[in-house]
Formats: sequence, C-alpha cells, structure tokens
Amino acid sequence: MKFWDNSLKDPSLGTGKTVVLGLQHTFTMFGATILVPILVGLDISVALLMAGVGTLLFHLITKGGVPLFLGSSFAFITPVIAASSIYGMEYALGGIVVSGLLYLGLSVLVYILGAERVVSWFPPIITGSIIMVIGLGLAPTAINMASKGGGDQITASNWLLALMSFAIVVCVSVFFKGFAKSLPVLIGLVSSYLIAVIITVIGGPKLVDFAPIREAAWFGLPSFTLAKFDIGAIMLIAPVAVCTMVEHIGDIMAISAITNRNFAKKPGLHRTLLGDGLASCLSAMFGGPANTTYSENTGVLALTRQFNPTIMRIAAVFAVLLGFIPKLNALISTIPTAIIGGISIVLFGMIASIGARTLVENKVDFQKPRNLIISAVILVLGIGGAAVPFSIGSIDFNIEGMALAAIVGIIINQVLPGKQQYKKQENT
Repeated sequence: MKFWDNSLKDPSLGTGKTVVLGLQHTFTMFGATILVPILVGLDISVALLMAGVGTLLFHLITKGGVPLFLGSSFAFITPVIAASSIYGMEYALGGIVVSGLLYLGLSVLVYILGAERVVSWFPPIITGSIIMVIGLGLAPTAINMASKGGGDQITASNWLLALMSFAIVVCVSVFFKGFAKSLPVLIGLVSSYLIAVIITVIGGPKLVDFAPIREAAWFGLPSFTLAKFDIGAIMLIAPVAVCTMVEHIGDIMAISAITNRNFAKKPGLHRTLLGDGLASCLSAMFGGPANTTYSENTGVLALTRQFNPTIMRIAAVFAVLLGFIPKLNALISTIPTAIIGGISIVLFGMIASIGARTLVENKVDFQKPRNLIISAVILVLGIGGAAVPFSIGSIDFNIEGMALAAIVGIIINQVLPGKQQYKKQENT
C-alpha cells in the first residue's frame, strides 16, 4: 500500500512543470500569509517557514491525498492582539497551541461518529451556499487590494495594474493552449510585475519600491519565539477554534466539489482536522500564527484544474526556503498589491461559482421555500458581517462570518419540515 495518494496526479506533467505549478501556488499564498504576522506583530520569516512545514505535516497526516495549502489564519488576529497586550505574545501563542489541540478532540469525535454522520449535516443546499460565502465573503478583500498599488492611495494607476493582471489571467485561461494554460496566475503576476518595474524605472509612477530588496540579507535564521501558557490567554483565544473548525469543514467541502472527490471519506475528515490542528500547534509553538486552509490556493485549483497534491508540497518547500532567504522574501513582497488584487477577483469569483455549480449539479429545488430560506440565511449572515457575541466567564468572543452562517444553516435545515423529502432528492 502506497503512503502517498497519487490518484489526482496528472501523468502528462514532468518534474519541471510540477515545480513551476508549485511556484505559482507560492506566489498565491504569499501576500495573505505575511499579512497576518505583520498585523499581530510576529516574525514574517517564521510565518512563512511554519506555513510550509505545517502544509507538509498536513499532507503527511492525510496521506498526501488532499491538494491543500495551509497559511496564516485571519480568524485569530483580534484575540491574539488582545491576549498579547494583556499577557504578552508568548502566552498568546500558547492560546493558539491549545486552540489547535481542540481540533484533535473534534477529530476523535468525527472518527467515533463517522464522517458520514457529520457530512450529513452539510447537504448540497448548505455546502453550495457556504462555498459561495467563501468566495463572495472574500470579494471586498479582492477589491480593496485591487485599488492599491505600491502605496495606500487609490489611484488610476493602481486600478490599471489590477485590470492588467486580471486581463492577462483571463487571456491565459481562455486562449492559451498546453501547459501554459495551467499557469494563469504565475504568468499574470510575472508579466504585470515586469511592466510595473519598467514603468517605475523609466520615470513613471513609482509602482515598485526596490528598497526592501536592497536592504534584505541573502540568508538568515527566523526569529523564533517559544510559546508559554496562561489560562487567561487560553480562554481568550481557544474559543475561536469553534469557528475555524466549522470553516475547515466548509473548505473541505469546497475542495471536494472542485476536484469531484469526497475528501471527508478519503482520507477522512478526522485526518484533515487532525492535520490542520497539529499544523497550528507546531506553528504557534515556535512563534508562528495559526494555520488554516487557504481559499486563494483553492481558487487556483478551480482555475487551472491541476489537482496533484505534490504541487502543494512543492509550494510548501518554497515557503520553507523563503523563511531562510530574506532577499527572495523581499523580492516577492515588492509586487504591487493591485496586481494581486486583480488576480484575486478571478480566484475568489471562481470559488463562488463552484458553490453555484454545486447547487445546480445536485438539482437543488429553489421552488421549495425551505431551500430558499436556508440559502438566503447562509448568504446574508456569511457575507453581511453578522456576529453573535458569547461569553465564557469574563472572556468575550464572537461567532461570525462563515462559521455563524454554517451553524445557523445547519440548525434551520434540521428544524424546517420537508427534510426527508429533500434528502431523497439529493440521493437520486
């Protein structure tokens, strides 16, 4: 029995092409992965290193069968900032470690109950709507990035860069043939960046700042910080895991829909939860942020249709290398945000489209009021920014976004009449 699942491998791809595809995913994850440590005050190199190591650990636990990349989680930003200001960053990291351990508890529960029972709470009306929330919920982020170039001001040149990268990605995806058709993000990034560099060099608007490249060293060790533990910091941060575990299930449903594989069954939802949780534990133990499945990379999968998990492992190796080579780290960081924003418009839109496709392919009947209500509630709560405050003792936290939408959708689906009739329709 082979340890690595190669069922999604494309035999037409050689080593060189697979490496290039991995590099494309590295560019895709970079911006969001370094943004989280910047916002909370952690070392960028540690975040990149731990994103790579965490992804490799995830693939090890899931037997190399799921084409996912784990990067820095945005869900923990607010509680980590709060905990670090009260207890110190080391203790905030300890709270992330414990939140990762909660994944282990849910993993055991899923293993005991069976993934089928857990997945039964996520029929197509819920999974399709949740996948749409993942993509549409990221839409403001894409527009915000597209409006910014080398600086924070919104200018015509920023949108010009965004539209240029958007157009290149679309053209490559639609009109190119052969292997190049699988590299829309990489070609769009490199082409747009070179044009931005040329405009900057010939005296046009300063779209690229070369100072970080000049100042960065070629090699360097990340600044590790060992986690410490305090019950107050743990109670402030750990409850966020309730939200991120629901998001994890939604992401697994999304990647399953894109690849037409049931990853909740094989390698098993208990394995994906375990891999995600342990990756966060390992990252935070040495000074990195919590990890989570990255929708940006899922969008690339939907766009390129290249599902080989080895590609993600190669991207993880590149992330590890970036953690030790600040010069390359700085080079990628000089890519104008607007370029990434233009590409993200396509990637996030693709995810939302996959959600719509899930509803269509499963023949969800929107003439039935229960289906309209479930989908409507999930979309509004997930995209509208709804948040429900909870308290555990003196610790306050919110259940919001996709997690809140999924929980409410599941409850409504269980309560409203007509569920059995709807389930029969799904199985036909």
